[in-house]
Amino acid sequence: MRWGLVFWEQGGRAYAGITGPETRTGTAPVPEGATFTGIEFAVGTSLRAVPTPALVDGGVELPDTTRRTFRLDGARWETPGPDDAEALVERLVRAGIVVRDPLVAEVLRGHRPAVSGRTVERRFRAATGLTRGAVRQIERARTAAELLAAGHPAADVVAKLDYFDEPHLARALRSYVGRTARQLREGTGGAIALDLDQRLTS
Repeated sequence: MRWGLVFWEQGGRAYAGITGPETRTGTAPVPEGATFTGIEFAVGTSLRAVPTPALVDGGVELPDTTRRTFRLDGARWETPGPDDAEALVERLVRAGIVVRDPLVAEVLRGHRPAVSGRTVERRFRAATGLTRGAVRQIERARTAAELLAAGHPAADVVAKLDYFDEPHLARALRSYVGRTARQLREGTGGAIALDLDQRLTS
């Protein structure tokens, strides 16, 4: 549901790409011997040069990438490692390359802006590539997965997050997380992009 920047090295070559928000579960192959650094951006942030709707369920590889630098929005930037990713994000924000729609952030915090529902929906689609309803469903499934992985019973998760019943929860997990409640509780089913301690850039 969030877009990101990913940097990787494989076979002595360096690569960089933009990953788009995902509306469904999927798998990403991890080549043997490859090393990755990724930055996931908060919902409501976007790239000035690449419309987020064009990235949904996809992404683009950035050209002219070396181990030290990559090209984005007409300029060269230093390729980050895990320890300096936040510094890169701050530079991109200062340069106006990563932008944030304050109205989307306001709505996500539960506020009701003084504009029409149609305006909110249009701004949501422009900033996220998704409808407000889709963002809500994906966030709810992600929260459910976190709770289940932390050991909460499925019945409690259903009640806490207002799912209709356990089959409704199961369908959401299958669509948006790709795991069953049992797999999440037991930590089975392979690696999953659900890091409870993950920091998001905003």
